[in-house]
Amino acid sequence: MAEQPSDLRLHGHHGNPLHADCFGPPDGAPIVFVHGGGQTRHSWHATARTLADLGWFSIALDQRGHGDSAWDTEGRYHYTDFAGDLEAVVQSLDQKPVLVGASLGGIACLLAEGGRPQPFARALVLVDIAARMDPAGAQRIMDFMLANPEGFPDLDAAADAVAAYNPHRPRPASNEGLAKNLRLGDDGRWRWHWDPRFMSIKGRPQDSETVLDDAARALTLPTLLIRGQKSDLLTMEQVEHFLDLAPHAQFTDVGGAGHMVAGDRNDVFSEAVLQFLDSLATEDS
Repeated sequence: MAEQPSDLRLHGHHGNPLHADCFGPPDGAPIVFVHGGGQTRHSWHATARTLADLGWFSIALDQRGHGDSAWDTEGRYHYTDFAGDLEAVVQSLDQKPVLVGASLGGIACLLAEGGRPQPFARALVLVDIAARMDPAGAQRIMDFMLANPEGFPDLDAAADAVAAYNPHRPRPASNEGLAKNLRLGDDGRWRWHWDPRFMSIKGRPQDSETVLDDAARALTLPTLLIRGQKSDLLTMEQVEHFLDLAPHAQFTDVGGAGHMVAGDRNDVFSEAVLQFLDSLATEDS
């Protein structure tokens, strides 16, 4: 039977309650997984368990307004709010962690780490996100998240929507995993497990590309960029732009995966992360 996670209760930089699942020995080297917009901590469980079996203390975080973390009472869902939460989480740990961030989680990691005089994390893994994003791909993601505001009558209907969005991914035999990313309302309808106000935030910084460029340029810690080869959010042009900004970064392209790399090809994704972590151990020795 797979190891059951332990609960970890944390707080963001506004004092907002955050929930995380933990796997592995608490005295192990920490690795913090930060999901993308609209996802939850469950997106990381397979990889988190794999690393826990190797002695890592894996922390899969629900970001503010997502999963079992609190919805922000003032609707504060700017990039800097997510980055501030991550800083608070890292500062609560006894050791510098490796950060693994996908999409919005990667932006939070990049903003939290970039530009510091000294790295506050041990290493950084960005998953299908960099300093620039393809506008059409970003709009497609937003359109999917904004669709079905009244939810779904059942899990099969939600699974149909996911299958239409990710036609390259084989449909799971069970909806058990999908159910963890939805919540059942009092009206009997299933809705995505995040605060709807998260998608109403229009005030992303107008200079966000410049800010992210500056953060990438300032990175000094070991960095790995993992892209889904079928991604419509991160093109090779944007990968090359990031590698120009952070020439020390490693890069891996995962065949058969789209934007949801860890969900599409978790075996290949986990192996890429493991190889990167092994390189850190070599550098430390």
